[in-house]
Amino acid sequence: MNRSDDLNSLDPTDLKILLELVRDPRIQIGELSDKLGIARNTAQSRVRRMLRSGILHDGGREIDLESVGYDVVAFVTIEVTHRELDGVVGALRLIPQVLEVHEISGRGDVWCRVVATDTHNLQAALRSILRIKGVIRTETVLALHTHIQYRTEPLISRLVQGASVQGASALPTRPGG
Repeated sequence: MNRSDDLNSLDPTDLKILLELVRDPRIQIGELSDKLGIARNTAQSRVRRMLRSGILHDGGREIDLESVGYDVVAFVTIEVTHRELDGVVGALRLIPQVLEVHEISGRGDVWCRVVATDTHNLQAALRSILRIKGVIRTETVLALHTHIQYRTEPLISRLVQGASVQGASALPTRPGG
């Protein structure tokens, strides 16, 4: 099944299921079916279908955004008037395509990951960012291919291995903690 087939196979109920899984990653199938007013078997079979097709992964709680039509990923560095930083972050929160926002050092002040359905949708998101009071300029880099998805398992595995060998002293410590 290709990506456009994934998107075409999603109906409003599938999208509602995805939304509930994002809102409450620990929701049980029974709760999900009650919340959406659908049969438990319907909820379970749809979640399984989305897992098999790759729309859902990592235990059914991570959504492959490419599968639902957001196949353009951009990293945007934003230069900001410093006294407007809080307002800029608040305005970025209102743009649905903005997935992450980080205050950074180096060139620029804020870095965000933005997704879009196509380049026109990305351009609209970038224009929205540029209209935010306090944004001076942006620099956008497009992701061409993701070689390693966001992950935490290697870090936790390393901590477990270190804790097994050395005891609790293997855990990283915070300064002053």
